[in-house]
Amino acid sequence: MTTSSSPRAEQGVSLGMPELPAPAYPDDVRGRLERDAREIIARYPDSRSALLPMLHLVQSEEGHVTRTGMAFCADVLGLTTAEVTAVATFYTMYRRKPSGDYQVGVCTNTLCAVMGGDAIFETLQEHLGVGNGETTDDGKVTLEHIECNAACDFAPVVMVNWEFFDNQTPASVKRLVDDLRAGRPVTPTRGAPMCTFKETARILAGFPDEREGAAEAGGSAGPASLAGLRLARGEAAPARVVHPRVSGPRDAVHEPSPAEHLSSHDAPQDTSASDPSHSAGPVAEEGE
Repeated sequence: MTTSSSPRAEQGVSLGMPELPAPAYPDDVRGRLERDAREIIARYPDSRSALLPMLHLVQSEEGHVTRTGMAFCADVLGLTTAEVTAVATFYTMYRRKPSGDYQVGVCTNTLCAVMGGDAIFETLQEHLGVGNGETTDDGKVTLEHIECNAACDFAPVVMVNWEFFDNQTPASVKRLVDDLRAGRPVTPTRGAPMCTFKETARILAGFPDEREGAAEAGGSAGPASLAGLRLARGEAAPARVVHPRVSGPRDAVHEPSPAEHLSSHDAPQDTSASDPSHSAGPVAEEGE
């Protein structure tokens, strides 16, 4: 007598068996996390408001948010695991699977992309042998594309564990990831010194960065990013007079003064729209 296998089994179809409960943290790990959790919860009038930093806390333990971590957050905060899962899966800053010591994010939004971000991302995919959201075999680097690093005046921008590496090129990012994988010192363009993703997660949970010089390290937006702020404060430079385009022989060279704009695109032009005496007459708006 022969038996035939089920079509569902042959196709690898799951029968939807319920998942076993998440394993608990070892007693020593849970005790340490509970002490940290009490410190986090004390910052808020309502304990459920502590969920975001709590997720960073459990992420700092294992490098990503596990089912065990979410169950811990739910237990400590008096929430359901569904409520915790809804938050953990909404924000991309929480990793749902094991990832590298260094999260390398390449901005591929419009400005960074046209300035070289797309080329940088393609170069890293080929150089590391991984795709978006994947981790190298040595567990050192996870590559991902990021929509915007909010540093457009430094485009193209790469971030490693949320620290800035500005004005990058395909060659410079290959050296960067090679140094990270080899354990060589890497210094961000601005901001705090490099640390691992787990250490970054603990800092984001609200605990002090105790590394020497880390708190004093600075990093700011560039002049282009701050132009609007200076305007709002009334700190804008005085208006500059733009010299019109020079007419005359080709070899006639106009030397602009320091106060003049170097671009001719902003120079006032005589057109029918701006000059009522123009032979074509002023241009009327549609409907006039």
